[in-house]
Formats: sequence, structure tokens, C-alpha cells
Amino acid sequence: MFKNVIAPIQAWLMSQGKCVGCGTELALGKSKTVKGRTLVTCVKCGRIFVKKEGKYRRALLSEI
Repeated sequence: MFKNVIAPIQAWLMSQGKCVGCGTELALGKSKTVKGRTLVTCVKCGRIFVKKEGKYRRALLSEI
């Protein structure tokens, strides 16, 4: 039940280009290219996101 409440909020934050943990702009994060994907690391909390076509999503462990 908790996941059903949090998931839409996290999706909205990522669509706005913000970190789901701390709300910091992901454009300010450190980015690097790994295996053809752009990985963006949040500067405040260290969460890792994948940027694809201007949108963000959380990175899987296999992508890190």
C-alpha cells in the first residue's frame, strides 16, 4: 500500500527533473556515460538516475 502512495509522487518529481530523495535539481548533478547511457548522480544524497531523451528514471543495479 505504501508503494502505491509514493510511486506517483516519485514519478512526478522525476518528470520535473528533481531527485526523489531530496528534491534537488538533477541538472546540477554529476553526469557520466557508462555502457552508452548517461548516469546522473545527485549531489546531495547520491542517488543515481539514468537520463534518456530528457527524462530521468532510477538506475538499476545492473546499470551502475
